[in-house]
Amino acid sequence: MLRGWRERRRVSQLELALRAGSSARHISFVETGRSRPSEEMVLRLAEHLEIPVRERNALLLAAGYAPHYPETPLDDPAMDALRQGVRRLLEGYEPYPALVVDATYDVLAANRGIAMLLEGVPESLLTPPLNAMRLTLHPEGLAPRIRNLGEWRGHLLAQMERQIALHRSAPLRTLYEEVAAYPVPDPVPDAADEPAEPAPHFALPLRIEHDGRVLSFVSSISTFNTPMDVTVAELAIETFLPADPATVKYLQSLQP
Repeated sequence: MLRGWRERRRVSQLELALRAGSSARHISFVETGRSRPSEEMVLRLAEHLEIPVRERNALLLAAGYAPHYPETPLDDPAMDALRQGVRRLLEGYEPYPALVVDATYDVLAANRGIAMLLEGVPESLLTPPLNAMRLTLHPEGLAPRIRNLGEWRGHLLAQMERQIALHRSAPLRTLYEEVAAYPVPDPVPDAADEPAEPAPHFALPLRIEHDGRVLSFVSSISTFNTPMDVTVAELAIETFLPADPATVKYLQSLQP
């Protein structure tokens, strides 16, 4: 397992040893099973290889130690402060869309901006657990409304590929294979929807039709620093920032 992660990160035994304050000989012995590392060394090697928290527990188990990181359900009372903080963040971001997803892009929380974009999506796709990738790329979901679907689809699939390479997640691989196989709706001509003076794009925009107009967003993804819990480590907050003045004006007009 250690060798697999080291090779995936393209780090030599000597380089890893120097980072972790060990020797290439000891790293070699650990990888071949000739030496059993201490619990501290397993965690140190995992840190220097940037191994995800869930997989650090797997390394510890393989070395004969108990998992170091708990996996607390999000609805556990111990998570009250986290849930309340995230809810305030999402509500404070309105009227702009924002949501929270887990490691397989299941939606754990969303604000009214997201609900607005999902108006008209069939109930079959809105049955919990909602999945952000499925909702976006399904031919009966948001895909037919996305004016630059080719670019946005490519961005999402590439994002999932990077996550699969990082986490080696079988459920994520299964989801990727599902959404990548969805038929792609024919593009909708949108020349008439372009503003007279196009706004400069500082990042790839999501251009999506809503209620007869085309809205434009750029997205950002936030995660928690130095998480000490598997659940928290796998949370991601995605926010959508208006990419042009027309989108800002429209969304602000929706506020009570």
